[in-house]
Amino acid sequence: MPYSVGISGVGSCVPEKSLTNDDLSKIVDTSDEWIRTRTGIRERRIADENMATSDLCTEAVKKAIKDANVSPKDVDLIVVATVTPDMAFPSTACIVQKNIGADNASAFDISVGCSGFLYGLAVGANFIAAGAYDTVVVVGAEILSRILDWEDRNTCVLFGDGAGACVLQRCEENKGILSYELGADGSNGHFLTQPAGGSRMPASLETVNKRLHYVHMDGREVFKFAVRSMEDASLKALEKANLDLEDVDYLIPHQANIRIIKSASKRLKIEENKVYVNLDKYGNVSSASIPIALDEALHKGLIKKDDIVLLVAFGAGLTWASVVLKWIK
Repeated sequence: MPYSVGISGVGSCVPEKSLTNDDLSKIVDTSDEWIRTRTGIRERRIADENMATSDLCTEAVKKAIKDANVSPKDVDLIVVATVTPDMAFPSTACIVQKNIGADNASAFDISVGCSGFLYGLAVGANFIAAGAYDTVVVVGAEILSRILDWEDRNTCVLFGDGAGACVLQRCEENKGILSYELGADGSNGHFLTQPAGGSRMPASLETVNKRLHYVHMDGREVFKFAVRSMEDASLKALEKANLDLEDVDYLIPHQANIRIIKSASKRLKIEENKVYVNLDKYGNVSSASIPIALDEALHKGLIKKDDIVLLVAFGAGLTWASVVLKWIK
């Protein structure tokens, strides 16, 4: 790539309201012990009824551009990864563009499920590497609580709401994003889906009564896919960067399930103290999970300049993605 590209700023935003496992036990047949032992989740954040995905995005982006010391007018492109946009159109990215006053920016959404933020990093980095843009904002954001079946204890206990953002800019050669690996397997997309609401199955009284506008997931199949795909994607991205697992200073995986995280890190032979986990506080926030975790890890001083950071995710599609970074700040 003609230019090296790195993350110059990060920011995140989560709703104030916390829904604990004990709270959930009052509305669905479950318990704190049942959820914790199977998922590692203790609580998750839930957006209030007046909040939309773009609201969370906007706050996360404001923090990220402040961290990068850039003006909204400097932003050339906004990419929002989400499966819970404010509406089908206009894009959530265009709403964010208006909200922050990024008058010079182009904007679009991508829908890649939990892999979305890493797909967005690859997309944004290539625009900069090609010389088309100087400053790109990438956001992962979800309000999954709006598409959960609160009568299905197998799915409603897993997910939460939130947003994370980063600013991409040119950086010193051989630093920043060193490599990425993206992939998809559409033949298994039926394992994780929201069946109704699109052109295949438009909203109707029947689709609402059949609860087809909620998340439907085959947890067993997704678990097997997750562990395998996270290992494969990580190894391929490291190989592209001419690095070994021993070179990784920090792993930030998609925060879906503690058993998935532990299984993947064990297969990758990465020690637990090098793996960032905040799943217990937020649950699975889909595309927002990695940028929120990255923001927290940075503010805790866990990631330092020149550290090798591995980001890896899997998601609906089915999709997978990994990014290897040499931290620039």
